[in-house]
Amino acid sequence: MIELNEMTDEELAMLYVRGNNRAFDLLLSRNQTKLFSYIFFIVHDRDVADDLFQETFVKIITKLQEGRYSTTGKFAAWMMRIAHNVMMDWYRSQKTDKVVEVSKDNDLSNISNSSVLDANVENRYTNEQVLCDVKRMMNLLPVAQREVVFMRFYQDLSFKEIAELTNVSINTALGRMRYAVLNLRRMALSHGVALQLD
Repeated sequence: MIELNEMTDEELAMLYVRGNNRAFDLLLSRNQTKLFSYIFFIVHDRDVADDLFQETFVKIITKLQEGRYSTTGKFAAWMMRIAHNVMMDWYRSQKTDKVVEVSKDNDLSNISNSSVLDANVENRYTNEQVLCDVKRMMNLLPVAQREVVFMRFYQDLSFKEIAELTNVSINTALGRMRYAVLNLRRMALSHGVALQLD
C-alpha cells in the first residue's frame, strides 16, 4: 500500500472523504503556508487573515464531506478558489470597494524572491531597494489588481488559472494585470522610483 506522504493532494482528499483524518492533516500541512500567504497578501491584516484562513478550511472540510470535490481538477486550485470566494464574501460584508489600508508592518516580507538577487554587493542592495519599492507600491493597488499580480508572479499561475480561480473571464484577468502594471508605472514615475533590477 502506498504511503500517505507519497500520495497527491487529490488522492489525500479522496482518502479523507472515505474517513481517513490523517490524510486531511497531511493536506493541511502541505497547503497551509501557501493558502495563508495568499489570504494575508490580499487582506493585509493578520487577525483577519487568520479568521479567513480558518473559515476557508471549514468550507473545504464541509465541501469534501458533502462530496463536492472531484479529482478532475487540482486540489490546490480548488482550495484557492474557495479562499478567493471567502475573501470576496468578507469584502462584501465590509460594504466597501476601497483599497485595503496598508498596515505599517506589512511590507510583504513573508514573500521571498532571493533567486532574483545574485550580483555584487552594490547591485544586491540596489535590487533589494527596487523590490522593496515595488512591494510597497503593490500594497497600494486595488484588491482585484493586487490579487492578479500575486497569483501571476508569486504563485506562477497562468491567466487561465487566475480567471478560473477568481471566477472572471481571461480578458478580465488580463485587464486587471494591465491596469496593475499601468498603476505601478504611474506610481513609480510620480515617486521617482526606478523599476529596473541590475
